[in-house]
This record gives sequence, C-alpha cells and structure tokens, in this order.
Amino acid sequence: MDRRQLVTGLIFGAATAGLAACGKGGAPSVLKVGSQRGGTKSMLVASGALTGLPYKIEWSEFPAAQPLLEAVGAGAVDLGEAGDAPFLFAYAAGAKIKAVQAGLSGGSSTAILVGKDSPIRTAADLKGKRIATGRGSIGHYLALRVAEEAGLKPADLSIVFLNPADAKAAFTAGSVDAWSTWGAYVAVARLHDSARILADGEGRLSGFLYEAASERAIADKRALLDDFLVRLAKARRWAAQNPDGFAKVLAKETGLSPEVALYTASQYRIRPTPIDQATVGEARAVLDRFRAGGWVTSTRDPAGAFDASFNAAVTA
Repeated sequence: MDRRQLVTGLIFGAATAGLAACGKGGAPSVLKVGSQRGGTKSMLVASGALTGLPYKIEWSEFPAAQPLLEAVGAGAVDLGEAGDAPFLFAYAAGAKIKAVQAGLSGGSSTAILVGKDSPIRTAADLKGKRIATGRGSIGHYLALRVAEEAGLKPADLSIVFLNPADAKAAFTAGSVDAWSTWGAYVAVARLHDSARILADGEGRLSGFLYEAASERAIADKRALLDDFLVRLAKARRWAAQNPDGFAKVLAKETGLSPEVALYTASQYRIRPTPIDQATVGEARAVLDRFRAGGWVTSTRDPAGAFDASFNAAVTA
C-alpha cells in the first residue's frame, strides 16, 4: 500500500467511526452546506461524489459570498465556498469562521465588465467612473488590483456597492459604467448582454478560494467535515476535467441556460491545495490592499483564519 492509499484509508476509517458516533441514539447526522448559485451542489452531484453519503446534507443557496459567510459565521450554515477576498473581509470583521480547505484557480472567472459600446477602453479610463460590485467581494478586490496597475489610487474609483441582482440591473440600465463580478454573472453578461471584458483576474488575483466552516461546526462536526472535504476535493478535480458534465447539472439545478452554464463550468478550474504559510502570506497581501483603501480597519491577524488540520482531505 502506497502513502496515498494509506492516507485515504486513515481518513475514511476515522470518518466512518466519527460518523457512526454522530448518529447515535437514532438522530440523523446533518451537515448544513451553503452553495453560491448552486455551484457547489451541482458539482458534487454531477461528479457522483455524494454517492454513499452516510449523513444528510441540507443545502442553502446564496447569491454571493457575503450573505453565505454571514450565515456560516452565525452558525446557520456549517460551511460554504467563498473567494479569498470576501472570506478575509468577513474574518477581519470578526466572523467566527476558518478556512478548512483551499483551492487554486487561474482567476479568469472574475472580470470587470463594460458595455459593448462603452468608451472605457483601458483601466486608466475607470478613473471617476461608477463601478458596481459587492463590498469586500472578489470583484471589489479585482477593481483595486486593476486600478493599482493603472497607477490609480483607491480614491480615484467611484465604487457602488450592490448585490449581484441589483448590480446587473444597474449595469444593464446604464446606471453604472462598469461591473466587477464573477462566475455565472460574467457568463450571463457576456452571452446575453454582449458585455465586454475590460480586465479579468488572470495573473492579478491569487486564485485562492476557500471552504469556510464555522468554529462551531469544526468543534462539533469534525467527522462530517472530514468526509465532506474529501468528497469536495474529488469533485473539484473531476469538474476541472469534465466541464460538459458539470454544465449539464449546473443548468438543471440553477435554471441557467445551457450556454451560460457551460461558460461558467469551463471557467471553474479549481485545484485543491493544502493550507500552508504561503496561503497566510497571500491572505495578508489581500487584507493590506483593503486596508490601504480604508475598507478594512481591523488588525486581526489572518494567520488565525486557517485550520490546516483538514489538509489530508486534499490528497485523499
């Protein structure tokens, strides 16, 4: 038996014992999982990673990371996926959450969009323009990075903080000049509204996203988290290799059109990766940019935002 097989066996052995204990007395074991626009759920279902699940999952769908992380921090949801920027923004604000699994992507699924006929052609043209995005979102962070590249200061940007639905409405109506967003929202704007990508996160964003769990869930549902994170890592690897299969289930689960679902799935290339000191270093860089613009005033150390004790799930 090689090391990989041994680690897998140990994880499943421990998880099985723990799951059995969680279900004592006839009470069903339940893990409450948040999913942004159905993405996590669709990926797990499409990949078959939920086959033989020995506990129940209660799914909750969220339009963006901020409300998902608020639910995790409040204990209404046990865990859910979020980009590094919103996760760290929430942690810095005092949320009782920790990242229990990391993933790396290329960053291209996050983009600053402008209308097809917009006079905005370069990042420098964003000075003084109205940019819609979510406060503390990965879109917010991308706007800061792009402005920095163009020699602009945070104060040079006129950022309008809106939830995704309101941002889309404002962008479509021309009430804002640009929209910094992610995932399926980029796909819808590109394919349905002929929006143009001014800049995306490729080479600009760290590409980290995290599965964030509540401190309570880590303490009380470790066996369930261990099992779920193994399945999640496998599903992420599958999705990166099978965008067509992922897209079919994503369309069915969310009501997205087939072409939008395929565009979204094709951008979802997440490589599960261990949480380590490099992860913490990137987190500090993200928070430093938010602090430079005055959006984060907390000095909370991001080193406490990570729990590396679940790292074995990445290689199982």
